[in-house]
Amino acid sequence: MAEPRDTLPAWRIVPPTPAPELIGYYREAEAASGVGWNYLAAINLIETCFGRIAGVSTAGAQGPMQFMPATWAAYGAGDVTAPRDAILAAGRYLAANGFGTDPDGAIFRYNNAQQYVRAVNDYAALIAADPAAFAALHRWDVYYYSTAGDVLLPIGYAQSARIPVADYLANHPQ
Repeated sequence: MAEPRDTLPAWRIVPPTPAPELIGYYREAEAASGVGWNYLAAINLIETCFGRIAGVSTAGAQGPMQFMPATWAAYGAGDVTAPRDAILAAGRYLAANGFGTDPDGAIFRYNNAQQYVRAVNDYAALIAADPAAFAALHRWDVYYYSTAGDVLLPIGYAQSARIPVADYLANHPQ
């Protein structure tokens, strides 16, 4: 697990794409790639809380499915920040990396961490087991793990550079 930070990220928090629209994109990607829609949804949740987090990661990944530029060049089509384009590309990437025969290996190649693989599998299993789970997860807010504890980053949060947690909380008490 990551260490808490004393600064908040240079992100924008935006409303997510509506759940029925996202499910349509996941289903389209599943039909094209063979990657279960629940796995694509789990990755989208973990990466950007279904697109709520707009910004480039510290590693340089972009868009709702968090593609590195070279990976997007190989598997993407269209706009890396467009949910449909990014979800379809994630399906292509996972399929090309052996999802059909080794899902854990493909997920690990998406993000090289065993805890990431476990989280994707756990959320995917939850979504598959309970039809209401996706809708519930889709309503989650964005919280950031900081030295001051979990900080809610509401829709409308927008920082072009990292900001000290204390400064943000002084102006946005929680």
